[in-house]
Amino acid sequence: MSFVDINCDMGESYGNFIVGNDEAIFPHITSCNIACGMHAGDPYHIERTIDLAIQHKVQIGAHPGYPDLQGFGRRVIPMTSNELSSSIKYQVAALKGLVESKGLNLAYVKPHGALYNEMAQNEMVAQTVVSAIKQIDVNLKVMGLAGSLVKQVAEYENMKFVAEAFADRQYEANGKLRARNLEGAVHNNAEIAADQVVSIAQNQKALSAEGKEITIEAQSFCIHGDNPSAIAILEKITEKLSVAGISKRHF
Repeated sequence: MSFVDINCDMGESYGNFIVGNDEAIFPHITSCNIACGMHAGDPYHIERTIDLAIQHKVQIGAHPGYPDLQGFGRRVIPMTSNELSSSIKYQVAALKGLVESKGLNLAYVKPHGALYNEMAQNEMVAQTVVSAIKQIDVNLKVMGLAGSLVKQVAEYENMKFVAEAFADRQYEANGKLRARNLEGAVHNNAEIAADQVVSIAQNQKALSAEGKEITIEAQSFCIHGDNPSAIAILEKITEKLSVAGISKRHF
């Protein structure tokens, strides 16, 4: 792989609550997933994040989630398919409109948190979300967990799929992300996180929590903006990618 995309969840501050360190992170990434106001974010912080993305020439994606501000979108909220579809269309359309008001186009959609994980294992949820995205704009790409059923659902709907791996998350032997309530679920060590990115980019391999080597084929790598070690991890990723002869570029 000659280049990789580095993405980060952004624009998750709302009201007086500041989440993440967006300004410091932007120089290190090539794509940004901007919250849409349901799990995090508010109109002011969302628009400000779009402006920062434009300033740093970073590709913009929408980051819709379950309507779960208190749980930061990391809880599954029971919704009918129609309710979920309307919620996704509402969120993506809002971000798309704000981006277009600046003269740019929204590039992709990456669902957030519990919704992202549900899509990776629940075909009905994946179908509902992908179909809702398609109804807003058939040209939007869908970002999802590498190796998950989201790829098949997106391709069935003739939507382009972007396979994603994680720099700062631990994997289970089955290729799923380790649950956040388990020890070691999040990598805070910059060396470990950067090594995981380079290993996947070069060899499509990563070590699971059980120490088993698993295969992961990905185009984009995520670092979470609310990870306290985010900047250190991003700097180490850039350093190790450079040594490996791999450049950073959005898909």
